[in-house]
Amino acid sequence: MRQKKKSRPKKKWSRKPKDMQSGKKPNADGHIDDNSEIILFNKPFQVLCQFTDEQERKTLAHYINEPGFYAAGRLDRDSEGLLLLTNDGRLQQQISHPRFKIMKRYLVQVEGEPTEAMLKKLRIGVELKDGKTAPARALIVEPPEKLWPRDPPIRSRANIPTAWLEIAITEGRNRQVRRMTAAVGLPTLRLIRTHIGDYSVWNIQAGKYTKTKPDALLLGR
Repeated sequence: MRQKKKSRPKKKWSRKPKDMQSGKKPNADGHIDDNSEIILFNKPFQVLCQFTDEQERKTLAHYINEPGFYAAGRLDRDSEGLLLLTNDGRLQQQISHPRFKIMKRYLVQVEGEPTEAMLKKLRIGVELKDGKTAPARALIVEPPEKLWPRDPPIRSRANIPTAWLEIAITEGRNRQVRRMTAAVGLPTLRLIRTHIGDYSVWNIQAGKYTKTKPDALLLGR
């Protein structure tokens, strides 16, 4: 009796682009390759989180010349602050995917006077078009003393007060913080991401970057 030939298992299709598929893979023990590195970039206002643009707007290529590094997550063109890039595909996913719940902190200048009721809404979750946001940290803070100037500066309106908030979230929806503050009646005027996990932007000048090894939090050890 002839034996049936065993069919070869089909290759699983990957949603990742080729540049991510070629990233460093974890070793047999589950740890990331020792060659993995992270770039901490202080993104200026009106810079796209990509290396090319058909409209010839400013991109990461104007500031970073590090082959093999790709942005982990996004930061809106009109937002500033910390952006992480890495040469490791697995690490890129860990940083950017919301299921890993890495805390991201923002300084937000808003138009209006925040009330405790507004802050409470931000903390427990705000109803947006794409669903209710996860619980967040939100508090009023003093205007930051060591903040770099924005170019161009924000437009201020006479007799309209402004305030600064610190907001921390673990999600990463499109323009989420701006939509959250708008939903409670506080339009965002300026948005700066200051932290991703334990990484901080404060010792990096606008438009500059530093390179480091991933810490234990991002490695998942």
